Amino acid sequence: MRLFKLYILTTILLTTVTACSKQAEQQNATPQALPVKVSAPIKAVITQWDEYTGRFDATQKVDIRARVSGYLDKVNFKDGQTVKKGDVLFVIDQRPFKIALQSAESQFALAKKELARGNDLRKKNSLSQEEVDRRQNEYDTARANLETAKLDLEFTEVKSPIDGVVSRDLVNEGNLINGSATNATLLTNVVSIDPIHFYFDAGERDLLKYIRLSQSNKRESSRNASNPVKVRLQDEEEFVHTGVMDFVDNQIDQNTGTIVGRAVLDNPGGFIVPGLFGRIRLLSESNVEKILIPDTVIGTDQSRKFVFVVNSEGKVDRKFVNLGKLHTKELRVIESGLTQEDNIILNNLMRARPGTPVQVENVDLSSQHSL
Repeated sequence: MRLFKLYILTTILLTTVTACSKQAEQQNATPQALPVKVSAPIKAVITQWDEYTGRFDATQKVDIRARVSGYLDKVNFKDGQTVKKGDVLFVIDQRPFKIALQSAESQFALAKKELARGNDLRKKNSLSQEEVDRRQNEYDTARANLETAKLDLEFTEVKSPIDGVVSRDLVNEGNLINGSATNATLLTNVVSIDPIHFYFDAGERDLLKYIRLSQSNKRESSRNASNPVKVRLQDEEEFVHTGVMDFVDNQIDQNTGTIVGRAVLDNPGGFIVPGLFGRIRLLSESNVEKILIPDTVIGTDQSRKFVFVVNSEGKVDRKFVNLGKLHTKELRVIESGLTQEDNIILNNLMRARPGTPVQVENVDLSSQHSL
């Protein structure tokens, strides 16, 4: 029995020693290296663009109002249809104006005869010059009244002054139309569709940047040059619509601290509708050398941005960076904090910690991304 107890005790001691030995080995083992892919940042000469949110607007907008009074006889368009310059949109009852024109023609014909007869009598000294002058005045008045009657009849056909798209009719057939100069009835409106304007607001900092670039001959001012722009709509990923700048306002809005800019774009077929929101890219600076990295490798520590890199000891290090603008959907400009000699970590970012040893696989970012 004593031998059996001794055997049990020896077995327990050996098991305890073995377990402690294994635990010590695990504690002294070197941490396993984290496998990561690394690459130097991309260094390239690029064209930089600034982005703004804005809204499309028609280059021409016209309120269609009556120029003569009368009952609306006919509406000649379908609500929302495309119209051409000169198309008749509305017809006001022409009968009173045709009668007025006939009367004016008769008055003019009579005044013309009276003047001719008076001139003949004056040559024979059978009529005073005063009477001839009176007949001349009546002739001039009758001619003016005739032209007015012709215009009034012409104005009964309310025409579109521009090519574009007409809105709905605001007055139905049979209603009395007011054609007075001060209170003319609004009938509808027409907006042009091709080309189309895009309005946006830029801040004071951007304006100062553009002024300094212009003064240093790095970029022409959009007041004087048709700088290129690219625009995308709300449901588009790429900036597929192209145009040029054609206006910069003359002062900053004191309430918002912004200045209005405008671009003009071709709009064949009227695909873009006035009032739509969009994003615009405006030429900022061309032929500038910049450092670029994937936007996905940039981390945030409170308000600071950082990138994980591999240091000379083969361990993870963290570098704080100042970000520039997004150059493509994937690449962002780094204004400071990185050099082309840095090896930035591209994967396993959630497991990376400063001081962690890594197993490096080199890749080439420039071959994976197009600029």
